[in-house]
Amino acid sequence: MTAAISRAGCADIADLRQLYYAVYGPHYPTALGTDPAEMTRLIGDPHTLWLVARCATTGVLVGSAAIHSEPGSRIGRLEGLAVHPDHRAGGLAGALTEALCAQMLDQGRLDSVYATVRTVIAGPQRVVSRNGFRPMGILPNAVDLDSRESLALYARYSQGVLDRRIPVPEVPAPLAPLLRNVERSLGVSYAGTRATAPVPAPPRPAAARLEMIEAPAFVRRRFRERFPDSAQWFYPLHTPNVLLMPDDGGFEVYAYLNRTGRYCALVAAHPEPAAAAAWLEPLTQTLTRAGAGYVEALVPLDHHRAISAFLHQGFIPSALYPAMRPEGDGFHDYVVMSRTAEQIDFRGVVVDAPLQPYLDSYLSAWASTYLPTLEVAP
Repeated sequence: MTAAISRAGCADIADLRQLYYAVYGPHYPTALGTDPAEMTRLIGDPHTLWLVARCATTGVLVGSAAIHSEPGSRIGRLEGLAVHPDHRAGGLAGALTEALCAQMLDQGRLDSVYATVRTVIAGPQRVVSRNGFRPMGILPNAVDLDSRESLALYARYSQGVLDRRIPVPEVPAPLAPLLRNVERSLGVSYAGTRATAPVPAPPRPAAARLEMIEAPAFVRRRFRERFPDSAQWFYPLHTPNVLLMPDDGGFEVYAYLNRTGRYCALVAAHPEPAAAAAWLEPLTQTLTRAGAGYVEALVPLDHHRAISAFLHQGFIPSALYPAMRPEGDGFHDYVVMSRTAEQIDFRGVVVDAPLQPYLDSYLSAWASTYLPTLEVAP
């Protein structure tokens, strides 16, 4: 099908909402595609490029996609990729994706763009793969649409970014299979990175009550006061909306909780992550009771102790993002540590061949974490 691609405008919002409903039904978990006020803001945002595709003969809006970034950030997220079910055979998804990347990556505006891709069908994986994105992990039970769905993490880079990664001397041994998968997928090397035993788990805290504050404006203000310099924290495109702390106020953990999609991202801890390391289990339980079926944290790959703490509390290394955050002339790698409180059902998952090793390594890591080692008595 011949289509005309152009920037989205406020006059397109009604048609866009109809498009996302046709593609995702009533359960699309993000404001892009459902909330007219937020859609208006994104269309006018200088850090967002939103493109739409219209049928050249009828003028009907049949496709949409956007790359969203933040002030001062050089990482973007491909989101809202949707093509009307009646027009999926014409290559529109690929055309929209390539048009976005040509402006945001090839022209040097961003260092990398990532996408979280549905795994109920292989089509979305193949679309991003054909447009230069490479798989970097799987996020089991990451979002609640019609049912609990797993997502795949993909990324595409500007020229030369991967060559400037800052070396990581060692990682906890359970991360080794994930590193090998990324080596094959991206053509990078972790030959100089040793796999060593995780450090011992921090002592469990004495009985104390955690408080969770859900006041988004207050949480944002306090977060900016605690972290005026973004170098002290890093979780792109996630603004915290909840705050967790113990009775004595010994630490503060900031998180983004999406009740529609029933997922949560741990964004930052004050005064430092080590202060909350021993509290990961009660923190996760509190967020689960608040409606998060999936909790994830983004941890620098060179923070051996922090990764070890997450491993001890049942978090699985499910994805790796090389060269994610710039520092000086180099880039730091990050690992996604995830934990789900719900039963994982992979029977409906469809993975393309390049993604299969990530699913295999996740299953192995999950089994070694949650299944007991049985001993046969003589």
